[in-house]
Amino acid sequence: MRIEVTPADVAASRYAISPLGEAVSALRLHAGQRSYDGLGPWVARTRPAYERLRRELPAVGALLALLRRGGYNADFIQPPPDGTARDFAGELAVVRATPLAQARDELARNLTAPRATPPAYARRIYASPNVVDLLADAIEAAWTALVEPDWPRLRAILERDLVHRAGRLLAYGWGAAVADLDPRLRWVPGGDVGVIEVADNDPGTHSLAGEGLLFVPTVFGTLITYVEPPWPYAIVYRASGVAELLGPPDPARPGDALDRLVGRSRAAVLRALALPATTSQLVAQLGMSLGGVGDHLAVLREAGLVSRIRAGRSVRYRRTPLGDALAAD
Repeated sequence: MRIEVTPADVAASRYAISPLGEAVSALRLHAGQRSYDGLGPWVARTRPAYERLRRELPAVGALLALLRRGGYNADFIQPPPDGTARDFAGELAVVRATPLAQARDELARNLTAPRATPPAYARRIYASPNVVDLLADAIEAAWTALVEPDWPRLRAILERDLVHRAGRLLAYGWGAAVADLDPRLRWVPGGDVGVIEVADNDPGTHSLAGEGLLFVPTVFGTLITYVEPPWPYAIVYRASGVAELLGPPDPARPGDALDRLVGRSRAAVLRALALPATTSQLVAQLGMSLGGVGDHLAVLREAGLVSRIRAGRSVRYRRTPLGDALAAD
């Protein structure tokens, strides 16, 4: 796939977070449709809740039976955010408002591609006149059981990545913004028109034509592109800093060299600064007290491992080159 962009698309581009998208992607992670990529501890902790959902709510299995990698998935069950600050309830309302005719069309397209036949109970759900609400109920249950308890930390990770990515696009242009989004994306510079190449099965060329691109960071998901109406042009990509999702390391985990050198909690703060962050963002992400994070940052700064930068009214911390070296895997 080729996505053509122009300098005018920089100003029109937006960034958004999708709590509903995280709920669907969390289900896929548990179902083995996504790789763990450092999220093994989270998967193990939430596995009982996931298994309870599968036992008690057949629509969860029906939802998962629709989802696959490398092919079309019904868009109405995971629409991209519209760029406004919608919470989960607002996004779910969009799903529930899907006209039945649209849902039927998308489900038919989803199910006609070569794949394993869905189980009988799932086919009954797809044929139900309440199919939209049944699948929306499954998404809501996944949000409540799997994502909502960790949402403050998840949101902190996503917001940090969002601010970082927006700054790169505005300061350095498309090449810098796309460079490390995903290995399947490649920036091809041009004169007035540059191209984002996506390594997928779509041979088409799509032009933003001044409408800009919507960037959506994700913790549990992977690369998704939206290029079909009525959705905005959008790219879902894996956020940075996901490895620190669970906060301070489990006391039962064997300590590594950095833990032994600076202490587990201080090492967690240093690792969490893969992207610049404010003190409050680190508190939300790591589950530590405000005073504890502040003390650790003061020591790390005195040791030359982090520095402070002011962005508007907020103060953000980032690792120095020495801090990067110590925090490297």
